[in-house]
Amino acid sequence: MIKTSRTFSSLLVLAAFVGLTGCQGSLSKKPPVHLNQNMDFQERFDAQESNAFFADNRAMREPVGGTVARGFLKDDTVLWAGRDANGDFVDNPLAVDMALLERGREKYDIYCSVCHGLSGDGLGIIMTGGYGYVPAPTYHSDMLRAQADGYIYDALTNGIRSMPGYGTQIRVNDRWAIVAYIRALQRSQAASAADVPESER
Repeated sequence: MIKTSRTFSSLLVLAAFVGLTGCQGSLSKKPPVHLNQNMDFQERFDAQESNAFFADNRAMREPVGGTVARGFLKDDTVLWAGRDANGDFVDNPLAVDMALLERGREKYDIYCSVCHGLSGDGLGIIMTGGYGYVPAPTYHSDMLRAQADGYIYDALTNGIRSMPGYGTQIRVNDRWAIVAYIRALQRSQAASAADVPESER
C-alpha cells in the first residue's frame, strides 16, 4: 500500500515536471489546445447583426428606460453642458495645464483643424479646397475672444449653424481640452512681447 502510494506520488511529480518544462521554447503550427472554449466561441452578436429573438430583429438594443450608463449621469451641468444653474455659459471647469493643452491640441488637430485650420484662422483644408462648404469662422475674431468657454464648448458639443455637433464622438473632458487649446491659439495670435517670458525673449 505504501509502495503504491509512493509510486503514484512519483508519477504525479514527474507528470507535473514534464507538463511545466516540456513545452518551453517549442514552436508548433498546430492550433493551441483550449480546454474551455467559451471565450473562443461566444454566443453573442456583432454590431448591426440581426437577432430573431426580438420582434424587430435587431441585436443592438436601446438602453432600458430610466437607466444611465456608468459615468454618464450628466448631473454636473457645468461639466456636461457648459452652463451654470442659471443657464449662463461658464469658464473651463478643468484645471488647465500642459497635459490638458497637449490633449486638446491632439484632438483639435483630428476633429477641428480640417475646417478651422491648424492656427484657428478658419482656413482648413476643407475650406480652402473648393468643396463648397460654408466658410468656417476664425477663432481670432473679437466676438469669439469675448465669449465664455462654455459657448465654444456648447458649439463643439451640439453644433452651431452648419457645423455638426461632436458630442457623441469626443469625450467630455476632451471637448474641454479642445476649448483650452483654442484659447491658447487665440492668445498666441494676439500675443505681445509682454506675454513672452523674460528668459525666452
